[in-house]
Amino acid sequence: MSLTSKQRAVLRGLANPMDPVFQIGKGEIDDTLAAGVEDCLAARELIKIKVLENSEYTAREAADLLSERLGADCVQVIGRKFVLFRLKEKESAYADLLR
Repeated sequence: MSLTSKQRAVLRGLANPMDPVFQIGKGEIDDTLAAGVEDCLAARELIKIKVLENSEYTAREAADLLSERLGADCVQVIGRKFVLFRLKEKESAYADLLR
């Protein structure tokens, strides 16, 4: 699903007060981290992730890698944080907002 600019703006507004759920540090983005993010996306649909300064990835690289791997949309990247979104197939809390 490709997000329009209006949908992206709504999701950015919803993600603004959120705290990061995951931190990406020194290690690579491996299967364990991807599985954790996958489970979190399945439960919440919209999550914020922080990339630590000692990480080998920039926030943009990590966001692109995870969004491609998990089939999610990258809503925004600001500084060392980024927001991912993946719509649930059933009972989505954001379905009405994204019409």
